[in-house]
Amino acid sequence: MTHTADSSTADTADTTGSDTSAGHADVEHIDVVIVGAGLSGVGAAYRLQTECPERSYAIIEARQSMGGTWDLFRYPGVRSDSDMFTLGYAFKPWRESKVLADGESILSYIKETAAEFGIDRRIRYGTKVVGADWSTATARWTVTLEHTGQDGSRTRSTVTCDFLYSCAGYYDYDQGHAPEFDGVDSFTGTVVHPQFWPEDLDHTGKRVVVIGSGATAVTLVPAMAASAAHVTMLQRTPTWIGSLPSRDRLADGIRAVLPAGAAHRVVRTKNILFTIGLYQFCRRSPKAARRLLTGLNKRIVKDDQLVADHLTPSYDPWDQRLCAVPDADLFEALKKGEAEIVTDHIDRFVPEGIRLKSGRVLEADVVVTATGLQLLAFGGIAPRVDGQPVELKRQFVWRGAMMTGVPNFAVCIGYTNASWTLRADLTSRLVCKVLNHMRENDYAAVEPRPTSTLNERPLLDLASGYVQRSIDAFPRQGDRSPWKVRQNYVIDAASTMRTNLRRTLSPTPLSAVRRARTAAAERPVAAGGEKGWRSA
Repeated sequence: MTHTADSSTADTADTTGSDTSAGHADVEHIDVVIVGAGLSGVGAAYRLQTECPERSYAIIEARQSMGGTWDLFRYPGVRSDSDMFTLGYAFKPWRESKVLADGESILSYIKETAAEFGIDRRIRYGTKVVGADWSTATARWTVTLEHTGQDGSRTRSTVTCDFLYSCAGYYDYDQGHAPEFDGVDSFTGTVVHPQFWPEDLDHTGKRVVVIGSGATAVTLVPAMAASAAHVTMLQRTPTWIGSLPSRDRLADGIRAVLPAGAAHRVVRTKNILFTIGLYQFCRRSPKAARRLLTGLNKRIVKDDQLVADHLTPSYDPWDQRLCAVPDADLFEALKKGEAEIVTDHIDRFVPEGIRLKSGRVLEADVVVTATGLQLLAFGGIAPRVDGQPVELKRQFVWRGAMMTGVPNFAVCIGYTNASWTLRADLTSRLVCKVLNHMRENDYAAVEPRPTSTLNERPLLDLASGYVQRSIDAFPRQGDRSPWKVRQNYVIDAASTMRTNLRRTLSPTPLSAVRRARTAAAERPVAAGGEKGWRSA
């Protein structure tokens, strides 16, 4: 991806508290560098400036605007698949009526939050982290930044920081999952990927085939069906799909009688408990969950055969993430004949559309390859320790936040069975707790270290294709606390902030690095600030 932004943006960012004397005389030092100005990054900044007000920080954003996922994805109907009372921030009530909100509303909410708390002044746009090297001697990160100008020119600069916090998620913004299809060059229509939606694409009155059955596909189909001639969702296998009302009437009633903050807390708690309850029900009673979901869908679609053939997966609910559709919009499009689901395998593309293994040809003017996303650890940051690359797959994650082998580094990873923001906010609060622990004890660095052997497990325990394709490149989770990444917010909320940091975090006293920091400040900077870096 080319990031087009004025490289002078970084120069105008608010860097209150930065200290160039902490490292080389002409290298800026920042206490905490946050990577990513999306939902997680803005939330992390709020927690940092609220709970660690003495720390300076900056947000590094590779794109030219904030919002992350919600600024990148512009396909028709893009929306959340989690309710906004839990996907939104605990400290910023969601005031709109929609429970599953559209992307534009979510982006406005993020921008409003950033402006309200002065976070927008700390963001450095058009700036990408291309190197991150930890020095044991100085207990500091040296971060190489690449700035892309409007003319496409690229320059680099270097900053140092005490703590590096990746809030860039785990999706690859540069490319989605794009399997190769035979004959695609012979197709006379248009092929698009949802991650890179053309602004000028007009599907009005056209025949559309959406390849895929995940959250993106079930969003696109009803949104495009409203104006297309016909939309076909082509899937290899079915996905579990459930309908939710677009408005929460109980929440509306609560918000009508309670102050905004109190109402937000009550509704948020209600929705957290419902989500956890549904997940536990599905995992503990899969047969009953299958009967419940198929029964509800039959009641809505009123076509038992369609549900059996196209809406009943072979896997159990929550082996993969459950897809939610607001007000049964996908099912309504199916009932009206505006859309259909075809379960089959692609043989090849032909000039008029897609030929299936069954021999049927799906005629199309537009084919949307909603074939999934690519995972990318830490937004592409490849951390190095004392000049050596860290082999991520050999590391373990502590409290779902920090990682063995890499001091003063945290990563924000959300839940797979609930709203991303729930764990993201817990992680940001934990990072603040760690930073305050370091300050109170005069520690220059901390690193999580297990006290006994851990049995490794995948970091994300989902059978979804997008997870299985890339998860081996990620660090692992262990088989017990605090190395086990739970998918239960209630347990995490009760235990995360009570964790005994002395028990599992190995410290480096500040006194042990003072002399090395002084010596480093007196050394000249390597030309270009690029020595020893590997591009992320």
